[in-house]
Amino acid sequence: MKKLALISVSNKENLKYLGENLIKNNYEILATGNTAKLLRDNDISCIDVSDYTGFPEVFSGRVKTLHPKIFGSILYRRNNQDDILQAEKNDISSIDIVCVNLYPFADVVNTDVDEQTKIENIDIGGPSLIRAAAKNFKDVSVLTNPDQYEDFVKELNQSNISIEVRKKLATEAFAHTANYDRLIADFFEKQIGEENKTIRFNFPLSRKLRYGENPHQEAFVYGNFDEHYEVLHGKELSYNNIIDLEAAVNLVYDLDEFSCSIIKHTNPCGVATSASVLEAYTKALSGDPVSAFGGIVAFNNEVNVEAARKLNEIFTEVICAPSFSDEALELLQKKKNRRLVKVLPTKNIVKYNVKSASGGLIIQENDSSIFPTDYKTVTQKNLTDDELINLKFAWTVCKHTKSNTIVFVKDMKAIGVGAGQMSRIDSSKIAVQKAMEHGHNLEGSVAASDAFFPFADGVEEIAKNGITAIVQPGGSIRDEEVIEAANSFNVSMIFTGIRNFKH
Repeated sequence: MKKLALISVSNKENLKYLGENLIKNNYEILATGNTAKLLRDNDISCIDVSDYTGFPEVFSGRVKTLHPKIFGSILYRRNNQDDILQAEKNDISSIDIVCVNLYPFADVVNTDVDEQTKIENIDIGGPSLIRAAAKNFKDVSVLTNPDQYEDFVKELNQSNISIEVRKKLATEAFAHTANYDRLIADFFEKQIGEENKTIRFNFPLSRKLRYGENPHQEAFVYGNFDEHYEVLHGKELSYNNIIDLEAAVNLVYDLDEFSCSIIKHTNPCGVATSASVLEAYTKALSGDPVSAFGGIVAFNNEVNVEAARKLNEIFTEVICAPSFSDEALELLQKKKNRRLVKVLPTKNIVKYNVKSASGGLIIQENDSSIFPTDYKTVTQKNLTDDELINLKFAWTVCKHTKSNTIVFVKDMKAIGVGAGQMSRIDSSKIAVQKAMEHGHNLEGSVAASDAFFPFADGVEEIAKNGITAIVQPGGSIRDEEVIEAANSFNVSMIFTGIRNFKH
């Protein structure tokens, strides 16, 4: 019985290579439309699917391969006597290789093309062929991606496609159609206003990490993380590095140029905005130089050689920026293990935050809030322009810090951070303590709180140290007591109406 391979592809990359090797291994090729044309243009003989089935392509190509002779050739069981007899009776041969990739729905679904164009890019025959071939993997090899061709040809040239290879290809095929169907289902749910009715994930394994938060925990990276960051130098990023890297970059990209953030355990221990990269880093580092040791440093501008010299003065796990000058890169690469990471232009803030919960997931929108223009001054003392600028900065740092949070800022620099405490008064005390510990004068500074003060004692704790202004969301049943406490210290206070808890 002759050996047949069916090819029907939208992505024609490396098609000539595959076709030549199929012919070399004595396969006859069945092909559709433009696939057949490209093969013939490259002097690779093939048979039109319509000639094999005796039925033409119809409805502008909507129906090409949906025919019992095609699916029978793929699905009949080669070791089943009844199937063999039915194949002989109906002139059904063996299609042992199916190479199909799908209409590019993924490429058009999020573009501005009209709805009908998107619908016409929904493949019907392709997924059916893939699923049929994958189901019958014991006898059929299914290819869904040009990246598979080279390894497959090596196996083919050994005159035997192992069952292990066919099963692996089938697994990849079902994953491929599952993701395709996910995109289509998401599209239609959005069209009828039921977006997020079902959450569907389909992220391929990118790599296994050495371990998770602790050495006894396994950890993995899924999806296209490497399309957003490029590691230029140093050891592989660890699980903790990646978590802290995201925290550092998300914060610094929320600030004006030139800014620097230094992160430890997802919390900022140094943040500053200044007139240059060097000044921003120097100011950020001075905020808490002890905690900055071994931290993750992120910039929202190119790192130059002057900043690189300063960065080399202490140990840091990761330095991240949109770019590095050649001189800076050469200097920073002298520390063998330190990771240097480039934020790629494709980097985006994730739309949703996802956490596991018993029996499923809990999902929320990412906190994309911005400082409101309609804030309310609730105290007798009004803000100065300088206080407002620093309050906006403090509010942004607060938004990226674990609750409960109090942040002190002076001259666009975080000088005291109290984070992750069970009570706001404790966060207030820690923020004061950290500022004092590193020699910062709180006189004239401003403070931000991620949520309302439940009692006046939190305001009293920070106001007695010389701050001049506070930003908080407001909304406590004791707001009047809190406002009265601020007035008693001649402190300006504004309410934003926006809470920024971060658990």
